[in-house]
Amino acid sequence: MESYLNINRMSIHTLTVLYGSQTGTAQDVADRLVREAKRRHFASRSIAMDSYLTAKLIQERLVVFVCSTTGQGDPPDNMKMFWRFLLRKDLPSNSLSQVQFAVLGLGDSSYQKFNVVGKRLHKRLEQLGGISLHKLGLADDQHDLGIDAVVGPWIDEYFQTVLSRYPLPSDLQVISKDVCPPPKYSVQVVNAIPTDKELNGVNDETPIQSNQPPSSVCPFHAKLLSNQRVTASNHFQDVRLIKMDVSKSGIEYDPGDVVMIHPQNSPESVHCFLEVLKIDPNSVFLIKELDPDNPVPAPLQKPQTAEWLGTHYLDINSVPRRSFFELLKYHATDEMEREKLEEFCTPDGQEELYNYCNRVKRTILEIFQDFHRTASNIPAQYLFDIIPVLQPRAFSIASSPKAHPNELHVLMAVVHYRTKLQVPRKGVCSTWMASLDPSSLDGVRVPIWVKKGTIRFPKDEKTPLIMVADLVQHNDTSQFHSNFGNIICVSIGTHHNFTAILKQDLCQYWDTSQFHSNFGNIICVSTGTHHNFTAISETRSVSVFWAHHNFTAILETLSVSAQGHITISQQFRKQDLCQYWDTSQFHSNFGNIICVSTGTHHNFTAISETRSVSYWDTSQFHSNFGNIICVSTGTHHNFTAISETISQEYKT
Repeated sequence: MESYLNINRMSIHTLTVLYGSQTGTAQDVADRLVREAKRRHFASRSIAMDSYLTAKLIQERLVVFVCSTTGQGDPPDNMKMFWRFLLRKDLPSNSLSQVQFAVLGLGDSSYQKFNVVGKRLHKRLEQLGGISLHKLGLADDQHDLGIDAVVGPWIDEYFQTVLSRYPLPSDLQVISKDVCPPPKYSVQVVNAIPTDKELNGVNDETPIQSNQPPSSVCPFHAKLLSNQRVTASNHFQDVRLIKMDVSKSGIEYDPGDVVMIHPQNSPESVHCFLEVLKIDPNSVFLIKELDPDNPVPAPLQKPQTAEWLGTHYLDINSVPRRSFFELLKYHATDEMEREKLEEFCTPDGQEELYNYCNRVKRTILEIFQDFHRTASNIPAQYLFDIIPVLQPRAFSIASSPKAHPNELHVLMAVVHYRTKLQVPRKGVCSTWMASLDPSSLDGVRVPIWVKKGTIRFPKDEKTPLIMVADLVQHNDTSQFHSNFGNIICVSIGTHHNFTAILKQDLCQYWDTSQFHSNFGNIICVSTGTHHNFTAISETRSVSVFWAHHNFTAILETLSVSAQGHITISQQFRKQDLCQYWDTSQFHSNFGNIICVSTGTHHNFTAISETRSVSYWDTSQFHSNFGNIICVSTGTHHNFTAISETISQEYKT
């Protein structure tokens, strides 16, 4: 700690880190760069690009830009003004000739415009005469290790380049990574009864009056009008239509715009968080500026209780980034916990860290519970370094101001899914919104503001539009040329996956020739009392599966003749007898294998190549595939096949 004292005054070089961040990831990387710079005795600070005075850029010597790519190749909100300034045509081509820069882009290769913001920024800085000190970094969230596969090595290589040009004086050494960096803020925790002056403003959630439109700094607290579930109670997906009153808010929006909602953590998770850290919920945090380069955010400029911080400010239910573990290890006094945290921070421990944290979506709260001795030892002033800020969520607006004046509607799917962890994963914002009761006596208010979307409708109302919907509501069979009820469609590449909610009567006509020509192979997930159907495109029949909890499977095959007659074959199979198949034979003979997770098991539907079926002993497997219970072993699989069959066939 002593090695960091007066580092800004002793530094002979300055590194400015400018970031454009939408969800906080780029800001976290920027803060990490600042810590690494200070370890090398560089004066350093991180600041959002739109908060930076652009006129000072020509005076900078060393600058690192960290930027993410959002939406369809758009810059983050806190970078847009800075980017527009750089694009000005009247800027001289040698404007930044004194600036030595590096750009680290954060993106996702599953999107077509991967890291396009970082690429464009790097090119524009060079056009303005900037000197590229280090190669362009393009981190990919789709990598097995996430963005850290690129970010960590890039940062190390960058500072090697910097120190080769700007070596440290002989009397200074790089500060060891074993030394804990100083906290961002000065924090005093008042456990006794605070004075009236200290309590002034504590947990005051009264909306601030402002003549400006609602924003992240000053959101509008909209009254909740209704919270209606629009999917059936037995449907696997809980979808909510939420209506809010925005009268007298100054909010204006058009179709395609986005509403930002600032969520709250659940009372249960806040209670667990404060309990594991051994913090009194009513204790008051007094936060002051410690470093001029790190001003205290507006919500923390007034005293706040620990319960308020856990509910409104700290993102305790997020999946932590690597910097979380790097900072947490400094406060580990338990030997076993310290060794594991240190291992997570080594290059060799990255795969284990990914499996422990990212793959299963383990939250900060759950990690605190696993490392409870370390968690209870964290000083209050480091909480704001270790735990990120709770970020707002963006939702497409599902209403028109012409049809619903003074109202704003959101159609929200409640996020709820399972990983290998016992406790289901839940979306913070959607779970909180779904829990709100508009009929409560005190009323419910939601902090919101509106952003312009990327979609713009034509001004001429006669212009034809093509509308694509995920959910076809009502049982209008003409919409899909079938009688299978509601259809949920998700486009994948040039094919489509269809989840069908089937009605009781399965003996409906299906035009299989049209089905094969338009859709190809269809895989459907079984959900509760709903059904699975698999279409094999090499045949002219549709196989319909549905499974019960006792794993009794019923296979019903519908075949349509040229004259329109329907032949229905049923097979009732029980799990009385099981055989293990030669996985090498299965692997070599079958082309595509699709896995659908159901609880702790998996359903495997094998779509065979043309002559693969003949290789199987059809008397044992019936050559109809059926339901397969699979246990994964590395790259191969052991399969238990349902072997007992009762068949019947009739015609209509």
